[in-house]
Amino acid sequence: MADKFHTIGLIGKHGDESVARTLEQLIALLRGARAEVLFDAESARNLPSFGLPVVDRQTLGTRSDLVIVVAGDGTFLNAARSLVDLDVPLLGVNLGRLGFLADVMPAEMTDRLKDVLAGDYDEESRFLLDARVVRDGRDVLQGAALNEVVAHKWHIARLINFETYINDRLVNTQRSDGLIVATPTGSTAYALSGGGPILHPGLDAVVLVPICPHTLSSRPLVVSADSEIEIRMIHSGTQPEAQLTCDGQMTLELAPADRIIIRQKKNRLRLVHPRGHDYFATLRAKLHWAREL
Repeated sequence: MADKFHTIGLIGKHGDESVARTLEQLIALLRGARAEVLFDAESARNLPSFGLPVVDRQTLGTRSDLVIVVAGDGTFLNAARSLVDLDVPLLGVNLGRLGFLADVMPAEMTDRLKDVLAGDYDEESRFLLDARVVRDGRDVLQGAALNEVVAHKWHIARLINFETYINDRLVNTQRSDGLIVATPTGSTAYALSGGGPILHPGLDAVVLVPICPHTLSSRPLVVSADSEIEIRMIHSGTQPEAQLTCDGQMTLELAPADRIIIRQKKNRLRLVHPRGHDYFATLRAKLHWAREL
């Protein structure tokens, strides 16, 4: 048996009635298990706090043995970025669509979480990417991504130009709609829709996926996760044509000659799953591999 959890932090998707109902059931379960329960202050802005102590995200991560995210993968990604450096494990109750990260369904929540609270669970770790944008010799953005970092065209329907370097070696010069740099976790997200491969989460690898490249020989490229990836923007004009996005949530307008430097983040995210979690079963369920043609 693994360690038991005694203090549980809760994060919920803002302003969603189904989240409020699920949280109410979850809190009753946790109180019945005599767990101390803390509620995230950001979530409490648009959800009832159910009489729980409301704390900021930093305090939530510091004081909790486990943080449960009741939402879809988008809210889970936000929680992961804010908590990864605090070494607190996360578990997701899925109220979204696909749910690759939040893998406990509300209908099975009671039975699954009773086992988890008793110490009967599986744990794994996932790495994130650190991204920073260098402009005129200084950092103008530093962000993190569990899924992907994307340099992409902005409001103009035309290709952008950039160079890609791996460990200071030129890979290619590209004209395309952009480039996705994805972790194994993100390989089943935007990168997959761009034609990239699925990377098993146990791999220390990163995949670079061009978005609608002008040259058809520009293909997805898998490199070691300890590589330093640099994207150098070479806009032809003086007006911003591109943006940088981390996990589809953090954005920055890119200027001509900006350098985007992407590395593996030092601290890894801890994920808790109900006992018997099967990654390939998740792929079959989410991608409908089990259906007959």
